[in-house]
Amino acid sequence: MRIVFLNPTAQIGGAERSLLDMMSSLRQAQPSWQLHLISGDHGPLLDACADLSIPALAVPLPSQLSCLGDAGAGGPAGQEISKAVLLAHLALASIPAARYARALRRTLNELKPDLIHSNGLKMHALAACAKPNGVPLVWHIHDYVSSRPVMSRLLRALAGRCSAAIANSMSVAEDFRSALKARMPVHPMWNAVDLNEFSPEGPKLDLDAASGLPAAPPNVVRIGLVGTLAKWKGHDVFLRAFAKLPRDLPVRGYVIGGPLYQTGASQWRLQDLKQQAAELGISDRIGFTGFVPRPADAMRALDIVVHASTQPEPFGLVIIEAMACGRARRGSSCPPDDHAGARPQPEREIGHSRPANRRRTFQPAETRSPVGTNLRIDFLSGSCAGRLEGDARTPHLQRESIRWCRNHPSDTSPLSLRLRGNGASFYRLLRRPPQPGASRA
Repeated sequence: MRIVFLNPTAQIGGAERSLLDMMSSLRQAQPSWQLHLISGDHGPLLDACADLSIPALAVPLPSQLSCLGDAGAGGPAGQEISKAVLLAHLALASIPAARYARALRRTLNELKPDLIHSNGLKMHALAACAKPNGVPLVWHIHDYVSSRPVMSRLLRALAGRCSAAIANSMSVAEDFRSALKARMPVHPMWNAVDLNEFSPEGPKLDLDAASGLPAAPPNVVRIGLVGTLAKWKGHDVFLRAFAKLPRDLPVRGYVIGGPLYQTGASQWRLQDLKQQAAELGISDRIGFTGFVPRPADAMRALDIVVHASTQPEPFGLVIIEAMACGRARRGSSCPPDDHAGARPQPEREIGHSRPANRRRTFQPAETRSPVGTNLRIDFLSGSCAGRLEGDARTPHLQRESIRWCRNHPSDTSPLSLRLRGNGASFYRLLRRPPQPGASRA
């Protein structure tokens, strides 16, 4: 069995960490299978594949494609550019896209895959155009497709060339079925967390050194937002919320992560966020680390992980990772919306919390009650499943994870278990039948 994975970027975000976990688990579960990765760029993802002994190469996307995206044209990033401008960019990118699809097809023909697994909306469309005839294609969906004005229509048109889809949550699966009019089978496969990597015990990143800040005084409480610089992740909301905290509170804030794609309309630039911090008067109290290769080290260095997304989260991997690291999380209690996600409001929750709650929240990790440890215990044992799963205020993605943990209380590697069972069988069922007379390298 030979599987070729396709990813549009070589930077590492949540979807890429999920992809790496999947390839690692497949390698352990099926050591005889041959795995390959093709990326649309050079970067840390290729290095991470090398660490897993998985061959990886780059077929670089042309700039007209790498900078193209519809998230900022009425998608999750808002109305940053007009649809007319987007259509003009699409027209200019059409010839480079056709050339790239031909180059990608040549590379796939050389690798002779039994199955192609694409990651990222842009790569889904390119894979459908480039895949060799007769080779099954699996789309791994990490986003709400219905919110994308162009990609939803493009994927609907190309759905006939895809054999099946994997969705990272039930709500994403339902949204995808609705957007594509149920033109293919969609299989929910939840993201998972490596509980050896994301654990309360382990190395901690020096956030001050990574941010270029002087060392913080003893007993300072460290609050951070971990994620890529997508605008809907709420970095601006986090900065405004942090600015409302009294200056005499012993706290320091951090924005941890860097840009993932080259689509400027859908993500922040670090210099933009630094300028916002300067205008809010908090430059001396907040640091910007940029990309960190091991987010678990950064989470362990924090006392509080803030989740500030302004749009429903397809899964919310950072939430689960923070729980696994035993960190306290800060968001908002709000009812689910039509996407069964949540719209946290940390600006209200943090900036306007009651003084008593504020004192309890902003205690150093050494003196605060072990709420984070209890979160990890609840996460692993499923002991809080009945209460949270039945609470209408709990985001659907968390109810799904809690339900899985409750049903598998003794397992500490849910992804490996899932791939040894349903996941590996899923790939095996989709594999291309061997061609008569064909030889396998």
